[in-house]
Amino acid sequence: MLEAPIVEIFSSIQGEGLFVGRRQIFVRFAGCNLDCNYCDTGSSKSKENGILNTVDDVVCKINELKTDDLHSVSFTGGEPLLYGNFIKEVIDKIDVPSFLETNGTLPVEINKLDNLDYVSLDIKLAQHFDSNYSEKILINEIKSVNILINKSIKVYCKIVVFPNTRLSTIEKLAKTLKYNINNSQNVSVVIQPVSPMELWKNDKTHLFEISQVMGQYMDVLTIPQLHKFMNIE
Repeated sequence: MLEAPIVEIFSSIQGEGLFVGRRQIFVRFAGCNLDCNYCDTGSSKSKENGILNTVDDVVCKINELKTDDLHSVSFTGGEPLLYGNFIKEVIDKIDVPSFLETNGTLPVEINKLDNLDYVSLDIKLAQHFDSNYSEKILINEIKSVNILINKSIKVYCKIVVFPNTRLSTIEKLAKTLKYNINNSQNVSVVIQPVSPMELWKNDKTHLFEISQVMGQYMDVLTIPQLHKFMNIE
């Protein structure tokens, strides 16, 4: 019987990415293979902070939380792909669309999931880490995007940016995405300014510059974290 450490399962409004404003049930897994310096779910980094649940435990809770306005179930973390087989079984047992929020660095695991509906895949920058950034991270993220595209699973990329994120960094990344992602014209990139927005009070024009540079190569949107404005989980 498969088990996975779960921090929480709850219903709320999606505050990030292309589905911002949609009602979702969030299944938050404990444990992550990365250590990003901007992480706002730090309690989910360690597996020790989760409570072991079976697949049926999770399915039962999802069914209890269903509402008429439900868009999808979001598998998030931490890094949910540490539990790919578990997620696959849960999806097989629910009757609502599935949404995966992932750092995309585990392409072997993402290749196991052929029953996903939507994926938000974070693209990491070197400045997201205080140490130990490797180019292999981006290589694996692109592999994961291409796996999803080949499976006809709807995927978009999300990039967290800072007031001091260099335009040269964004342009280099944009070119890499354009020329290495299959059918890249069909993949949107969400620029997400790091929260809180007070950090941007003197640099809001920089967000326009980042969008303009990315827009030379990819379909781009700039979307802040709505749930931070709403003060909800």
